[in-house]
Amino acid sequence: MNSIEQMISNFEEQSKYPAKAVAKVMKETGKKAVGCFPYYTPEEIVYAAGMLPIGLWGGQTEIKSADKYLQSFCCSIMRANVEMGMKGTYDLLSAVIIPTYCDTLKCICENWKTAVPNIYLIPMVYPQNIRIEAGVTYMMAEFKRVQAELEKVSGRAITEKDLLDSIEVYETYRKTMQEFVSIVNQYPNTLNARTRHFIIKAAYFSDKKSYTAKVAELIAELKKLPAEKFDGLKVVITGILAEPAALLDSFVENNIAFAADDLAQESRQFRTCIGSGKTAVEKLARRMSDQSCSLLYDDKKTRGQLLIDLVKENNADGVVVSMMKFCDPEEFDYPIFKKELEAAKIPMLYLEIEQQMDAAEQIRTRIQSFAEMMDKH
Repeated sequence: MNSIEQMISNFEEQSKYPAKAVAKVMKETGKKAVGCFPYYTPEEIVYAAGMLPIGLWGGQTEIKSADKYLQSFCCSIMRANVEMGMKGTYDLLSAVIIPTYCDTLKCICENWKTAVPNIYLIPMVYPQNIRIEAGVTYMMAEFKRVQAELEKVSGRAITEKDLLDSIEVYETYRKTMQEFVSIVNQYPNTLNARTRHFIIKAAYFSDKKSYTAKVAELIAELKKLPAEKFDGLKVVITGILAEPAALLDSFVENNIAFAADDLAQESRQFRTCIGSGKTAVEKLARRMSDQSCSLLYDDKKTRGQLLIDLVKENNADGVVVSMMKFCDPEEFDYPIFKKELEAAKIPMLYLEIEQQMDAAEQIRTRIQSFAEMMDKH
């Protein structure tokens, strides 16, 4: 196994066994861990408090206990998070931060207090319109409240220097990940859909500074190699996430590579750099106001053009829509960007997914059919 293969294997190990990975990094760093529900919890504040922000993005688990609190038509990520909280999977966490973007997330905050009373809850509310000054001002106040809550959990004050140092760590992470996703297109065999995903996902179960250094090392090793030849399809994938692994395997089996993504779990997390501001908290708030995502208010509806640009920039053959079942914000966006993609004559594959899929045969068939259709053209 060469060094690139070993590094990729380590990232995959972290992503496949998150509880083991988190326990290991907690032991190595001596830090407490704080769970961060999707989608944009202020990880920089957690890190500034001397704790580890851990991404909670659900997973494949049998839903039993969570049915007491969340109906079957609720988002599968949130159902899985509540289930694992009730099962004790998250007992290593000192607290969880839950933002309230959608109806399901709003319900979870109160349900969590009863369902998982042993893990301290820090709820937070994003303004409906983050783009206006009133929204930024409110966001700053909310971040300060979360900071005060995290100080209680960590047992230490968070200074302005702590926040600025943390922001620097996260800016380095964001720029490194931007470089990583930009070179994926040159190595579609080594960094196939599955591998690419696991490398990005490993960040949620690592210390960001250490993780960033490892990704930078991987990038340096990849750059020593010539660009790879690839005779399959290249697509841009958009949605909340592209899981479970069986979904990713279907793309690999059909020789389809992800040239770029617009996924909430992936590039949306790091494609926007820190904003301007006099204080650290203002910088964080203004970064949020610059974000582009289906979960955030966007009066200009820029997602369609963003996807078109990604297709052109990466010489992709089409767009794959990974639609999270029962996700209203994503479903509201779809008709708008669908028309724009059709007008631009960009082929599109629509897949409805959920994390608790017992089998991916139907989706595998749709992916295979899309590959065959594109091959004929």
